[in-house]
Amino acid sequence: KPLGVLTGPTAVGKTKASIGLAKAIGGEIISADSMQVYEYMDIGSAKIRPEEMQGIPHYLVDELKPWDEFHVVRFQQMAKKAMEQIYANGHIPIIVGGTGFYIQALLYDIDFTSTSQDDNYRQDLENLAKEKGAEYRQAGMPAITASLLKIRLTVAQIVAHRPIKRNQQYGRRVTKR
Repeated sequence: KPLGVLTGPTAVGKTKASIGLAKAIGGEIISADSMQVYEYMDIGSAKIRPEEMQGIPHYLVDELKPWDEFHVVRFQQMAKKAMEQIYANGHIPIIVGGTGFYIQALLYDIDFTSTSQDDNYRQDLENLAKEKGAEYRQAGMPAITASLLKIRLTVAQIVAHRPIKRNQQYGRRVTKR
């Protein structure tokens, strides 16, 4: 069965191209983005707005709440279901997004069922945070905390549209609020 794939980083024009492609081939769009699937995650994800859809059905956009679990296996399940619906509609699915791992997992039907997951450690950390506070938990994990701080700094810089060195040059602290 025919299937279109349009991929690339955020803000390169995938949305506009996907609308044109969908109109040209009679397609419907499945988002392959790890953030656009969530409601309220509009900033930073370049999520398509309803007025931009131009009547083209979109799947896996605003389908989950921010607290809902979403991972590659759930993406595969949701995308396969959307593809079945699109084929049933007599149209061609077009996978659009920048989360390459998700796209590969769908295209190559990667089987993740043989992996195991141990949620005990995560649960222990969550219980510890509830009991003694998140600061206590983080104090015991300086390397992880430092890595998270670097990630937060990077996100802060992206949001502020300023490189870290520029902020350091002007003596601004961006490490904590």
